[in-house]
Amino acid sequence: MKSLPASVQEDVRTELEASILDDVDARIEAGETPEEAERAVLTALGDPAVLAAGYSNQPLHLIGPRYFIAWRRLLKLLLIIVPICAFGGVAFAQVLANSSPGEVVGQALGVALASVVHVSFWVTLVFVIFERTGADTGTTWDVDQLPDWQDHGTGRSDLIATLVFLGLALGAVLWDQLRGFIHVDGESVPILAPQLWPWWMVGLLGLLVLEAVFAIVLYRRRRWSTALAVANTALAILFLSWAMTLLGRGDLFSAELIELALSNGVSQDTLRTLGVILGFGIVTISAWDITDGWWKTHRMGQQIEKVPLIT
Repeated sequence: MKSLPASVQEDVRTELEASILDDVDARIEAGETPEEAERAVLTALGDPAVLAAGYSNQPLHLIGPRYFIAWRRLLKLLLIIVPICAFGGVAFAQVLANSSPGEVVGQALGVALASVVHVSFWVTLVFVIFERTGADTGTTWDVDQLPDWQDHGTGRSDLIATLVFLGLALGAVLWDQLRGFIHVDGESVPILAPQLWPWWMVGLLGLLVLEAVFAIVLYRRRRWSTALAVANTALAILFLSWAMTLLGRGDLFSAELIELALSNGVSQDTLRTLGVILGFGIVTISAWDITDGWWKTHRMGQQIEKVPLIT
């Protein structure tokens, strides 16, 4: 009775008393002792808190079916975005502050884990409030929310776009080394260090060719598979290793380009910051490429081919 609103306590008390007495009397008439009958009836009623919740229509769950799907979707989305952004932002700041690799990883990982806790707590708290107040989230389902069929990057347009991009990248590398994009006093200033020839540059050109072969194989098979996802991961890791090794050594860009930047008022700190930004960009693109490949493989496995109902 204590957990019920005062306005209904007497009515519920009267109802329960009558019900309990009737059940006890029935058991006594069936041959049970008064003590056994009373204990059996009270046991059958169950936990008083559960009984009271039933009378007052109070939910006995944290988040019920009305809000559960929206809560889970939002939580999954934020747990993907927020920790990654937090990790990247803190790691970027620590690198700019000349912290050691251990400090960079430790600080970034700590903030990322803390963001997981905060996101989980605050999103859940908001939906618990919705549950208890009956508030409307403003989301209603309709048939337009059904997902469209997707080819997951295996169509002809995707192949053409990939081959065009790789062709432009290959042409840009060769043009930079042979003709140059930057000219000062009639002399070309290469962007990439000429010392990368032959082996480092041949490795880069080989990766571009392998990416083109991969795109053609993916188009011919018309679907992602575990083998293709592994190959895509290997290519991304090879490019990441190539770029980050040279960038970390300071051998990626030509000495002429660095001298040109310094002579035009660009400070060493600015160049270092630009290098850090470039490094984080390379890591982000490679990580996204790997994740995208595995996600498409997962989605392809779930997708069931079927004949459209309406043509």
